[in-house]
Amino acid sequence: MMLKNIQEWIVLLAILGAVGLIGNWIGYDTVVWDALPGMLVLIGICLAGLWVGKIMPGEIPSVAYVALIGILVSMPWLPGSSFFVETTSEVNLLALTTPILAYAGIAIGRSWTDFVKLGWRSIVVAMCVMVGTFLGSAVIAEIVLRFQGII
Repeated sequence: MMLKNIQEWIVLLAILGAVGLIGNWIGYDTVVWDALPGMLVLIGICLAGLWVGKIMPGEIPSVAYVALIGILVSMPWLPGSSFFVETTSEVNLLALTTPILAYAGIAIGRSWTDFVKLGWRSIVVAMCVMVGTFLGSAVIAEIVLRFQGII
């Protein structure tokens, strides 16, 4: 069962990585061959985090392990961290968000019946969360930019 999960993760991450590389090339003029090592490193970190999430006891989401591994391998005191930082610097973060958000939208769209079962209250809560996050970010940005004298 675990091998099937790993195979599915590899296929999904390969597709997202390929689309991310194309987006990186089109949107940020980074040659695919220059960004490929960084993308492979990111895919490796994701696979390691997903695997650790499966084998560790408890209900901690795999994304926490992915983030933790990514932070650890980029720490300056770790031998080889400069390799991870240099290779991944060729991959633009925004080029990765588009395919990931598209996949999330498809995943939500497939379970539309489950979403409908949540009811109208969940839509109100989601809207409040989004508006609150936007307003909170705008207030923080305003304070920081005024403090720095930019505006």
